[in-house]
Formats: sequence, C-alpha cells, structure tokens
Amino acid sequence: MPNTFGHLFRITTWGESHGGGVGVVVDGCPPLLPLDEAVVQIDLDRRRPGQSKIVTPRKESDTCRILSGVAEGKTLGTPISIWVPNEDQRPEAYKEMETLYRPSHADYTYQAKYGIRAVQGGGRSSARETIGRVAGGVVANQLLKQAAPGLEIVAYVSQVHDLAADTDPATVRFDEIEGNIVRWPSIAGAEKVIEKIEAARAAGDSLGGIVTCVVRNVPVGLGEPVFDKLEAELAKAMMSLPASKGFEVGSGFAGTLLKGSEHNDTFYKEGDRIRTRTNRSGGIQGGITNGEDLFFRVAFKPVATIAQAQETVSVTGEEAILKARGRHDPCVLPRAVPMVEAMARLVLADHVLRHRAITPAPEWSA
Repeated sequence: MPNTFGHLFRITTWGESHGGGVGVVVDGCPPLLPLDEAVVQIDLDRRRPGQSKIVTPRKESDTCRILSGVAEGKTLGTPISIWVPNEDQRPEAYKEMETLYRPSHADYTYQAKYGIRAVQGGGRSSARETIGRVAGGVVANQLLKQAAPGLEIVAYVSQVHDLAADTDPATVRFDEIEGNIVRWPSIAGAEKVIEKIEAARAAGDSLGGIVTCVVRNVPVGLGEPVFDKLEAELAKAMMSLPASKGFEVGSGFAGTLLKGSEHNDTFYKEGDRIRTRTNRSGGIQGGITNGEDLFFRVAFKPVATIAQAQETVSVTGEEAILKARGRHDPCVLPRAVPMVEAMARLVLADHVLRHRAITPAPEWSA
C-alpha cells in the first residue's frame, strides 16, 4: 500500500484504528526548525474525537510523543517520528462486521484486494489514520513560517447538508471559526447548523457537506506547469482524505456557467506587484500560484456508519441486515477542518522546497 505522500517534504503514516497506535514519519524536513510535542498537540486536539457534543464520543486524548528527529526543541534534519497511542478501543462493537460488509465502507474492497482486513474500526480506512497527517502538517507549518512569512491557511465548514454559509473566504477569521463547535464562519449562524447535526444524530443518520480553505499571502511561483500543477497536487491531497468526494478550486464547476469574457481575471499593477482584479482562478494560473489568495473547496459525503438497519451481504454472499454499533460522527465536517489545513500545509511545504531547488542563483542570470 502506498502510505507516503510528498516529494521533497514527505510523510509516511502508519497504524490501524484499533492497534497499538498511529503515527507519522516526516522525512525531508530541514534542520533547526522549532518543534516540540506541545506545538503538535494543539492541532491534534482540534482533530481528536470527543471534543464536543456533535462528534463521536470515543474518548481519546490523542497525546503525541516525538520519538526521533528533534533535540532541544529543534529539528535535526533527520526523520521525525511521531506516535499517538490508541486508548479507548472497543473491539466488541465490531463483532457483526466480522461476517457482514458495512454499506459504503471499505470492508468489501479491502477484502477483495488483500484477502484480509482489520475488522475492528476499519484499520487503515479509519479516520484515525489522519492523526499522522495532522501531526505531519504541523511540522510542515513550522517550515512555512520561516520560508513564507505571513502565509496563512484557514479552513472552515461552509456547508452542512442544505445549509450553506454566504461568506467571502477573504474575510473569514480563524478566531471566529474556532469560536463555535461546528467551525462555521460566523458564530451567529452556527446554532442552526448544530441543531441540524443533532437532529440527524437523534434519527440515527448522518450528514455531509463542504469544507472551504483559503490560503493568504501566498508566494508567487509555487507549483509545476504540467503533471504537478499546484491544484492537481491539492486535489490529490484532499481526495485522499476519508469521506472526501469532490474538489474544486477558484470558480470550480460554477465557472462553466460563465463566458471567457466574464471569467478572465484581468491584470493591473499595484506598487511593485502584478495583481488580478478578480480571482476566479483561485490564486493559481497554469498550475502556478500568482500571489492572489488561493482558495478551494472539498466535498465530504455523509458518514457511512449510521444507527439504522441497512441491507447488506455476508462475506459468503448471503443477504443480511446490519445495524451498526460503535461511536461515530453524525457529521465529519468539524473534525475535517484541521485535516484539510494539514494537507494544504504539506503540499505547500513540499512546493516551497521544490521551488527553491530550481530557483536560479542571482549570478546565473548575470
């Protein structure tokens, strides 16, 4: 299984949902960046279960330990290994899944591909795998703080089911998002969304939605012009997240409703910068950042595990009825926000290093 992501800045995640723990190995990180467990823990706490009444009640502290690659609070330039033990495991909740395939889960496809699967919690298909991504994203962010000062990545829940936030990504603030448990862009509108999620949980159902992400103060020139266009790299990163089903950057699919004369972002000069009067490109043109805000959206499906009886088949192909047990999110969106931010950090950190590798020294152009 390919468990590694990135080129120069790379992460490899490991571990299963109900094993001894999960974690990440970060390779390609430069030395002398500030890093300790407390910095990593901040984002792990934003991702962890049990943080509010609208997420899974699984009780995991997700306390991390840095096992290698750091000394005296600084990175060494060697592989960084971060481990988070699993604490609250209930394998008995998955007894039925030994013989029955859960609808819309990876049970059948994993079994068909590998001839074996981790029944408890879904193994690598569990969202606990994203702990390694979030931890790796923190390391990437330490690089970005030094290599691209002022760069800011803010993700937020912009839609839950049929409730959509009418908010300009350029105006969204991190403190407002973290000021409500659904990570909605305005505290005033969050209560209605929370009520909808609670109603779905009470009905034994689940809801999907959209996470929007904006990256501000982006350096010009990140991305490659052909196969590794920045939007292509971001699309791969976001579509590798559990439950993700769609990705669009800038105007996205809505841009198909415009004519070229309406869609084009015209240029103008502002001081010593080239700017665009509109930003339907989403900050990327020709696969390369142009310095405008980079913004994109990721669609997440409703959580597959619901507390309702569902038709399925057994591992021997017999028809059956499954009523799932266990502890699951009625809506994954609030916990997906730090995951989206982490993957954006990983892509951007990788491309910062790649850009530096090909940028000519001043004397080369003399």
